[in-house]
Amino acid sequence: MAMTMMEKAALKTDHSAWPDPIAKEFERERANPNPCVGSRLLSENERVRVWEIRLQPGERIGFHRHVLDYFWTSVSGGRGRQHVHDGTTVEYTYQPGETRHETYGAGEFKVHDLENIGDKEMVFMTIEFLSSANKPMALPEQVRKAAA
Repeated sequence: MAMTMMEKAALKTDHSAWPDPIAKEFERERANPNPCVGSRLLSENERVRVWEIRLQPGERIGFHRHVLDYFWTSVSGGRGRQHVHDGTTVEYTYQPGETRHETYGAGEFKVHDLENIGDKEMVFMTIEFLSSANKPMALPEQVRKAAA
């Protein structure tokens, strides 16, 4: 059975106001949605986009928007913090090989960031399915060129 984030218990959930720089970055993403759900696009074809996220301790990938069905796998394991579009801040521990699947209906999405709050590099692979209820967002040309 495919596990989703709904089945994953957060180590910590906080509903406090976000620090000003985080709140401003979130507002910028809302005005200009970021389709880059990873640090680097590794591959794309007519069916999928394959992304990698590599974060050193203390590094963070900024806000990005998920509109397509996808799954992620934690390659390395680690501990991360996310600011989620519903205003919460959550912290999770990830195990090597842990995989979660997410599905979005028409008009649904998720916006969040990810910060490595652990003491070792954190690596994820994310695979988006281009045939989903929502149309894929266009990627910046420089992202596609870097993947070529």
